[in-house]
Amino acid sequence: MRPGPLEWALLVALSLMWGTAFGFTRVAVETLPPTTVVASRVLIAALLLTLVARALGLRLPDRSLWSRLALLAAAGNALPFFLIAWGQQRIDSGLAGILMAVMPLATLGLAHAFVPGERLTGAKLTGFGLGLAGVAVLVGPAVLRDLGGAESTAQLAVLGGALSYAINAILSRRLPVMHPIVSSAGVMWMATLIMLPIALLRDRAALADGALDSLLATLALGLIATAAGTVTYFRLIVSSGPTFVSGTNYLIPLVAVGVGVLLLGEQPGWRAVVALAMILGGLGLSQLGRTRQ
Repeated sequence: MRPGPLEWALLVALSLMWGTAFGFTRVAVETLPPTTVVASRVLIAALLLTLVARALGLRLPDRSLWSRLALLAAAGNALPFFLIAWGQQRIDSGLAGILMAVMPLATLGLAHAFVPGERLTGAKLTGFGLGLAGVAVLVGPAVLRDLGGAESTAQLAVLGGALSYAINAILSRRLPVMHPIVSSAGVMWMATLIMLPIALLRDRAALADGALDSLLATLALGLIATAAGTVTYFRLIVSSGPTFVSGTNYLIPLVAVGVGVLLLGEQPGWRAVVALAMILGGLGLSQLGRTRQ
């Protein structure tokens, strides 16, 4: 089905939802611990998605699937959300958005190793290499000289979040077919069961100590970036397919950088601009064969 004006509008809306998540996270972790931000985010999304499922007359997944959903929740929500939030205590939101742009490239490498039929072609391999070179330009030689430093560790944490998302993309292919709202609600509840006890144990009084801006940013993460973003994502998957939705990979880092500059006063250096161009260029090269097909 050829995407129409509504699908293009939803694609832009999804890019804005996910791209602004880095700005919301940066504000949220200013006065709230990362575990509290993540636990609150997935709990809000789980509640909203469950309400949507009930309104549509859908039931939550069968108990036999909870163990698989728990694995997806750990790899695709709890771990990457925490790593990104922890890293954004020390690095700008725009930088985090650029680092996360390597996620589809990491998925290419993992799919080559673990998914039959997903081999690295010449174009994919060239794009993969260009994207990695962009990451090297972005983080610079300082990471090698200062592996234990706060900023270097934060950058590596965000890259770890990108790798976790890539692993989740591979694992998701083995999930039995079910309604996307149902699977999303199930995953969010499992992520809540993982993160909420940790947050209650470590940060019991954190919400009371959080500033209003941080609380509102956390609420926005749950409602907009997580719940509404998930619903929009699966709506586009059904109507236009995954190739069309992959266009968000180009827009999200641009939105993240723009939000950082315009709303948070961030000033990305020349390395960030060059690295963004290289990573997006590598992503474009990796998609050439798939686009022709």
